[in-house]
Amino acid sequence: MAKKCDNKSVGMLVWRNGSLLLIERKKPPFGFAPPAGHIDGDNSFEESAKRELKEEVGLEAQNIKLLIEGRKENPCRREGGSWHYWKIYQIEATGEIKRSEDEAKQAFFCKKDDLLLLASKTKKYLDGGIGQDDWKKSPGLEPVWYEWLKELKII
Repeated sequence: MAKKCDNKSVGMLVWRNGSLLLIERKKPPFGFAPPAGHIDGDNSFEESAKRELKEEVGLEAQNIKLLIEGRKENPCRREGGSWHYWKIYQIEATGEIKRSEDEAKQAFFCKKDDLLLLASKTKKYLDGGIGQDDWKKSPGLEPVWYEWLKELKII
C-alpha cells in the first residue's frame, strides 16, 4: 500500500559557482529538481531539509536559510498527495555529491543557461506541446519547481 502523504515538503537550493544543484527524478513526478522531500515525522522542516539533502545527494547542510514558503498544487506518488505546503531553503553544503541510486538518475550542478533550457521545456510541456511519454524520457524542470524558481526570480 502507498505511503500516506503528509502534504508537507522541503526543497533545498544549493549553489556552487553560480550553478544550482539538481537531480533528475527516477520516480514520478518526473523532471529535474533541486533535492526535496516530505517531512515524514521529522521535528521540523529544517531537520527534514538536512535529512533529505543527505539522503538524495550525500551532502551535509551547513547554513540553512528560509527563502520562501507556501502551498502549491503538486502531485506526488503518495496517497492523498495532490498538494503540499512547502518551505524552500538556501543551503550551504559540504561534501561530494553521491546521488541516491533509488531516487535520482543523476545529480549535478546546473548552469543558469541550462536551467533556462529546462524551464522552456517545462513551459512547452505545461502548454501541451510535449506528450507524457516524451516528457518521461526527456523531461524539463519538475512543474512545481518551475513555479518556485519563477517566483524566486531564478528563471
